[in-house]
Amino acid sequence: MSKGAILKVAGPLVIAEGMRDANLFDVVRVSEHRLIGEIIEMHGDNASIQVYEETSGLAPGAPVESTGSPLSVELGPGLISNIYDGIQRPLEDVMRVCGTNLQRGVEVPSLSRDKKWHFVPSVSAGDRVEAGDAIGTVQETDVVLHKIMVPPYVKGTVRTIEAGDFTVSDTVCTLTLDNGEEKELTLMQKWPVRVGRPYKKKLPPVEPLVTGQRVIDTLFPIAKGGVAAVPGPFGTGKTVVQHQLAKWAEADIVVYIGCGERGNEMTDVLNEFPELIDPKTGKSLMERTVLIANTSDMPVAAREASIYTGITIAEYFRDMGYSVALMADSTSRWAEALREMSGRLEEMPGEEGYPAYLGSRLAQFYERAGKVNILGSDDKIGSLSVIGAVSPPGGDISEPVSQATLRIVKVFWGLDSSLAYKRHFPALNWLTSYSLYTDTLAKWYDETVSTDWMMLRARIMQLLQEEAELEEIVKLVGMDALSSPDRLKLEAARSIREDYLHQNAFHEVDTYTSLDKQLLMMKLILAYFDKALSALRDGADIDKLVSMPIRESIGRFKYVPADGINKAYDEILFNLDKDIDGIIAEGED
Repeated sequence: MSKGAILKVAGPLVIAEGMRDANLFDVVRVSEHRLIGEIIEMHGDNASIQVYEETSGLAPGAPVESTGSPLSVELGPGLISNIYDGIQRPLEDVMRVCGTNLQRGVEVPSLSRDKKWHFVPSVSAGDRVEAGDAIGTVQETDVVLHKIMVPPYVKGTVRTIEAGDFTVSDTVCTLTLDNGEEKELTLMQKWPVRVGRPYKKKLPPVEPLVTGQRVIDTLFPIAKGGVAAVPGPFGTGKTVVQHQLAKWAEADIVVYIGCGERGNEMTDVLNEFPELIDPKTGKSLMERTVLIANTSDMPVAAREASIYTGITIAEYFRDMGYSVALMADSTSRWAEALREMSGRLEEMPGEEGYPAYLGSRLAQFYERAGKVNILGSDDKIGSLSVIGAVSPPGGDISEPVSQATLRIVKVFWGLDSSLAYKRHFPALNWLTSYSLYTDTLAKWYDETVSTDWMMLRARIMQLLQEEAELEEIVKLVGMDALSSPDRLKLEAARSIREDYLHQNAFHEVDTYTSLDKQLLMMKLILAYFDKALSALRDGADIDKLVSMPIRESIGRFKYVPADGINKAYDEILFNLDKDIDGIIAEGED
């Protein structure tokens, strides 16, 4: 281990001399407080250290000691339902040590060394195993079966393995490697956060990550293993969208990173998630969630670590064959931390002061998502979907972080402040948002939901686009200048906006909509439009068609519980036909 001394302190950047034997990205302990830092630059025997804790009070000459290993996370039973800071310190354990205020230099193991887990082997002595094979399982929560895997780059024959109750540091299995050496395996493995975990092969994403949010699932779907960005100005609901996806997305495991956002938003997550019942399992949502809290009042440098810590934990669960969803809220705060460190390192600034390598760092992060053939002898598939919120200053998405992100991701959910001011949530602008996965996922929707799905989606998008064009005419010459069919188009588009795209995150039924219910809702709105258009041709009065009472029933269909949707759908269609026939008959009279 290399030892040196502080030469200079500039905020979270500490320059130490006498560190010639240390390596880039080594974790170091700074001063008598033993603050955690990471070497990010070397010049001769001077090391530039990014310190992940408050550096006030440090002075030149204080000792610096390298641990000789890169910043790594502990992966094993105990991750689920835990709350970590940016460098994987469990906040509940830290609180027991130092109370409600975080103190500097606190050393607490990421995974409890005291808690015992019941290990059930799935291989026997003499079996041949390779990297990624499960040697046994631990029932971590009622929902998550934690697979204990052979670490990457290790293969051999099982010499001994035993069942029973063990801590994460106890040996549960010994392997005889191909070179004759013995290797002891515990319930835990370590992995450097800046290195992506290996897999066999990346696969094309062909299945959607169903979220239960209508505007997303219908118009701008994300694939399992896909990447999406949610840019939007202050107050447009980025965090609520992220919370909704964390709650309802069809993922086995959720990793939620609060990166540089307000502390009260993270508190909402911590208060809500334990009380929310997961619709798939009937258990608390926390039983499949890992939270990483690195709020705006925590050290700036740790924001970068929190992003990598989160995605490494997510990759670990992907390697078990699970579908994992990672929420990063928000990558802009991480980019601001990069900008601050880059400025202190006196690097040449790029656009708006961000470092020139901003785009490549973002790409390295998002590229770790994907649907993959995981390691192991049984060719299983795991997926990791990444949804990153972006907080552009003033809502201007032409700024560097938004632009660099949009070059990488395939789904853009553009949040619009004008929609938010109208209280239309989720405030996704349907004219500017896009998803490049739509065509790839069409086959899945046809086979799994309905062959009508893509046709209905295309018609809804067309009506919304035609509405935008007609609105321009109305602004110029007024509603009276429009033909009756055009007025009907505007009414159908209003129904799509207000009854379909508008969704109440805090309503017990409307907060989540299954794909079957989404299909019926689209059919009802378009059935009204088609039947009313046909009635217009038969001489019906446009004012009566627009003010039909049945439209109220169509609008309230979204509040019908899942077990009553088919009955309600048939009733509304029957009444719609009856009412339209009555209006046509009146017109003939």
